[in-house]
Amino acid sequence: MANYALETKSVLKAYETDFGTIKAVDDVSIAVEAGEFVALVGPSGSGKTTMLSILAALLQPTAGQILLDGKDLAGIDDKARVQLRREKIGFTFQANNLVPYLTALENVELMLRLNNKLDKTGRLRARELLSRLGLGERLNNLPGQMSGGQQQRVAIARALIHNPSLVLADEPTASLDTERAYQVVETFAGLIHEQGRAGIMVTHDLRLVEYVDRVLMMRDGKLVEVYQTREEIMGLATGNRH
Repeated sequence: MANYALETKSVLKAYETDFGTIKAVDDVSIAVEAGEFVALVGPSGSGKTTMLSILAALLQPTAGQILLDGKDLAGIDDKARVQLRREKIGFTFQANNLVPYLTALENVELMLRLNNKLDKTGRLRARELLSRLGLGERLNNLPGQMSGGQQQRVAIARALIHNPSLVLADEPTASLDTERAYQVVETFAGLIHEQGRAGIMVTHDLRLVEYVDRVLMMRDGKLVEVYQTREEIMGLATGNRH
């Protein structure tokens, strides 16, 4: 039996409107192992961003279970949920949300500070991770002194520095050109595999799925397709190259 870092069981997110019930996420069950990088794709309005918000413990499901390291997120109070997000989940988004007056190193160290883990070992790990991401010469640069691709790599380092079980990326390359987008996702995938994190990336750009281990496609709130062989994934990626 696989030891899943993340597992969802029949997750439902429904909204009541004047026109009836809208199911933004409809009976979605997924499982992601530690060290596995998964892409969540689908057309606009398919429910993928809502699903990501549920996985990030930012949104409560109407029904179903979300198990992170075996712990059900639906069964904890708000205070515990905030602590779990801070300790167990890493985020990187299209808007990288770096603190503009902190250096690259300080932005990464901030996650350690929030978790009371900013010690000598943590500071060294932050430097090593940024260097691994090709930013060894940029440690003391402010976000405004870096390119979009460099800023996004700082955001990746910040998402990984506190050793989360789950790393979530919402359209992390939407503001980058194609070459930098490939570099960022390739690096991201390498670190997820190497560090044994469960990683999920929402992307509209199917060309980038060549770097993931599985592709989950949503439509109308439902999980409608799973691509899991290299042949299937590369067919999806290369079929969308321009």
